[in-house]
Amino acid sequence: MRDVIIACDFSSKEETLCFLDQFKDVKPFVKIGMELFYVEGPSIVKEIKDRGHKIFLDLKLHDIPNTVYKAMKNLGKLQVDMTNVHAAGSIKMMEMARQALDETSPNTILLAVTQLTSTSEEVMHNELWIDHLLNDVVLHYAKNAYQAKLNGVVCSPLEAKLIHDNLPLSFVSVTPGIRFSDSIKDDQTRITTPLIAREIGSSYIVVGRPITASADPVLAYQRCVKEFVKGEVWKD
Repeated sequence: MRDVIIACDFSSKEETLCFLDQFKDVKPFVKIGMELFYVEGPSIVKEIKDRGHKIFLDLKLHDIPNTVYKAMKNLGKLQVDMTNVHAAGSIKMMEMARQALDETSPNTILLAVTQLTSTSEEVMHNELWIDHLLNDVVLHYAKNAYQAKLNGVVCSPLEAKLIHDNLPLSFVSVTPGIRFSDSIKDDQTRITTPLIAREIGSSYIVVGRPITASADPVLAYQRCVKEFVKGEVWKD
């Protein structure tokens, strides 16, 4: 099940396709997020699918249950491989998202975001007014997602083991916040390396800038695959 998902957080179709052209015959799993989807719309999903890529449509729906249901029915028509909602939206909201996909795209993996990897314990307590410990909140949200019949969660790689220790192994963990041991953290606070993410038990890793901002994106992707999928130490 392990795979590396490249976060294509670009500002235009041209920039995205130019990036993907570098991979030639390799068709990596890609993430399309808000930045790209909001400027290009559903057509960018179709174009990248037609090129043979699997797609994680990362829009993090969070609204009243009926609105999420209607929005997810429309997204389901795109037949993406993976998409998500915010677990904070409630069990009922997640159930409605699941129902919408069951009616339009039942094979799409539906995930719940527990806490963003940019959220620290301090921010959670002082700004969001969530008084429980971060790990307790993440696990509780994951259990809510499981109850709502979602396929898994988006969580920090540091919490993947916690998820798999308390929920069935079939419950997927998709983990952003991945950096190479020799790269900077950027705006992420709860991060780890591809190799450690594998050891912890992540099902998929989402990697953005360490690949997209690399001088050699293909080589950086190959490094991720070697470390995360194959479990081998990268040597320059």
